[in-house]
Amino acid sequence: MNPKYPIYIISKGRWESRLTSKALEKIKVPYRIIIEPQEYDNYADVINKKKILVLPFSNLGQGSIPARNWVWEHSIKRGTKRHWILDDNISLFARLNNNLKVPVNSGNMFKCAEDFIDRYKNIAISGFNYWMFAPRKQKVRPFTLNTRIYSCILIKNNLHIRWRGRYNEDTDLSIRVLKSGLCTLLFNAFLCYKITTMTMKGGNTDELYKDDGRLKMAKSLMYQHPDIVTVVWKWNRWQHQVDYSKFKNNTLLRNNTYKEKKCINNYGMELVRI
Repeated sequence: MNPKYPIYIISKGRWESRLTSKALEKIKVPYRIIIEPQEYDNYADVINKKKILVLPFSNLGQGSIPARNWVWEHSIKRGTKRHWILDDNISLFARLNNNLKVPVNSGNMFKCAEDFIDRYKNIAISGFNYWMFAPRKQKVRPFTLNTRIYSCILIKNNLHIRWRGRYNEDTDLSIRVLKSGLCTLLFNAFLCYKITTMTMKGGNTDELYKDDGRLKMAKSLMYQHPDIVTVVWKWNRWQHQVDYSKFKNNTLLRNNTYKEKKCINNYGMELVRI
């Protein structure tokens, strides 16, 4: 069972590692990888050419923002209601259930997440939490409402806003959605294992994060949203800190066209010892 909405991977300088591509290939989930023209030959040597989309620009010095907005428009032209956009440093996908984080071997979790989101008419952005942020031995809700969505993101296409800036674009987009009165939903039941920022070459590592990039990144978000963002020293580096309590009254609204099913649907997911 595969997702009904298209999956895009934004990638630059990572044709050798291509973690997200490998992870999706392993579980047989279709995707398109978005690259800049000067890197086409490198990626085409290791990825099926039919899965590659080449951007009409390169080296703009704006991080992944232009590519992300290009993907958004590409999805709209395909006539889809939503689209997935993934970072290129995700090594696996997993389900958190009964105190176990279990890697999945199909696209069922994507389809399950999509169907859940489509129950509601005001969820603008959703996605999977990071493996490290969903502790296995603590009580964790199946999802967290109205918070940031990082790296593995399902976006509703008819939003009036788009990606902007150079830093913290995912947090900024989440905040602007919440300020408009819509909701975000972060799945804890479904997880992605993302390699820590700045530990892999390629991507934005050299373009945005070198020198004092971490501090610039945190300050950038504070300037965009001074009412809820502060800059703090945390985990031995500068970090932004967001107060999401302002959005606790953004309430889910059920989609009137959704028909509740009486039976439990596990989407074919079962625990198997390997």
